[in-house]
Amino acid sequence: MLFKHKSTVKVDMADLNAEAANLAAFLLNEYKLSASMTSKGLELKDVETYSLLTMVKKFVHHKNLSGTHGVNAENNIVKIYRFKGTAKKKEKHEKDTGHQNITQSWGL
Repeated sequence: MLFKHKSTVKVDMADLNAEAANLAAFLLNEYKLSASMTSKGLELKDVETYSLLTMVKKFVHHKNLSGTHGVNAENNIVKIYRFKGTAKKKEKHEKDTGHQNITQSWGL
């Protein structure tokens, strides 16, 4: 019962301000939560922080942003952040066909 209180929770979308309206629509359609827009993201009332964290993670996954962005929660703020460095690799390394077997190297 440590995290069961409902309060005002902010969603900090510093890197994805263009997606703020899409997140608000997602929360309204999927979870019937209304959100108000702020300069840094969204603000929701009467919701648990860690419940909203799960909802925002689902949104990031549905938008195919999970390879470049992560979601974290602390002190009634759910933050969407960009990973440092490059995005996760989606291509598998192909085997190099430059190796010769023994019969090819001996010329047989």
